[in-house]
Amino acid sequence: MNLVLDVTNYIGIVAFSVSGAIKGIKKNMDLLGVLVLGFSTALGGGIIADLLLGKTPPTNLTYLPYPTVALLSSLFTFVFYKIFSHVQKPLLYADAIGLAAFAVSGSSLAYSVSENVLLVVTVGTITATGGGVIRDLLSNEVPMVLTRDFYATVAILGSLIYFSLRQLGYSDLVTTMVSFTITLVIRVMAIRNKWELPKIKV
Repeated sequence: MNLVLDVTNYIGIVAFSVSGAIKGIKKNMDLLGVLVLGFSTALGGGIIADLLLGKTPPTNLTYLPYPTVALLSSLFTFVFYKIFSHVQKPLLYADAIGLAAFAVSGSSLAYSVSENVLLVVTVGTITATGGGVIRDLLSNEVPMVLTRDFYATVAILGSLIYFSLRQLGYSDLVTTMVSFTITLVIRVMAIRNKWELPKIKV
């Protein structure tokens, strides 16, 4: 993994951990519950992706810096909740960086296993959004990615962009940088313009 993507991955882990921990606190969970939710939100998608690709044990459980950062971020959120509850806007953009990084890293990993568009898009999307789905399910809620916000769609688009560029012959490094940038820009535009997919009102 290149340095830029590695850094953005850590930003994503922190942002996802904080969002999971905040959800746990709002659900009146104790410290263990908050840590579990923060850890699951940050690393759950990557763990599922590794299992789908037959990569065991999952990297997020064996490469200790990842779970360490996730757990420490969740702990800090628990201790300093009042501070984190007032920085939602910066966290939203940090989350966007994480979404783009996870989608691209998941797509890259899947592409290294098989040049199959469905596999690449599925794994890229799950890597980016799987943790949030686990967070919402553990909180007894319908997953946010299925009900509101232009979020999972961005991960799908980012994964498709990665696959397309690789098929055109670009290197993994170039493809990663371009895909990450485009995915991030789309997500930021979605945040600022409050994009949503159409729904049927009943």
